[in-house]
Amino acid sequence: MRAGAGYLILLLAMPLAALAVVLPSNVYRAQGIDAPDCDGALQVLIFALPVVLIYGVGALLLYRAGRRFHRLVSLLCLITALSAVPNIVAAMHELHRNNVGGECRE
Repeated sequence: MRAGAGYLILLLAMPLAALAVVLPSNVYRAQGIDAPDCDGALQVLIFALPVVLIYGVGALLLYRAGRRFHRLVSLLCLITALSAVPNIVAAMHELHRNNVGGECRE
């Protein structure tokens, strides 16, 4: 029963993981416009940080379960968690760029 609940959590978090990987940290630069996007990086972080947490913990717990199927799913969780990390780095870089440039101050 516990394994089924864990797999359900991972399955329900999959759309969140897709958004964390796909969302650009600056929508305007993704379209080819050189303009600051003051809230785009925070939108990425809102989705990406929980994904790294959920799938990182899932990878750890499933790896410790020890069965072959659990270890395979653990590897998939690790890949999912690590795929969101470059987007987090890009979002942090964009936040730093906006703060240094003074473009997004209120």
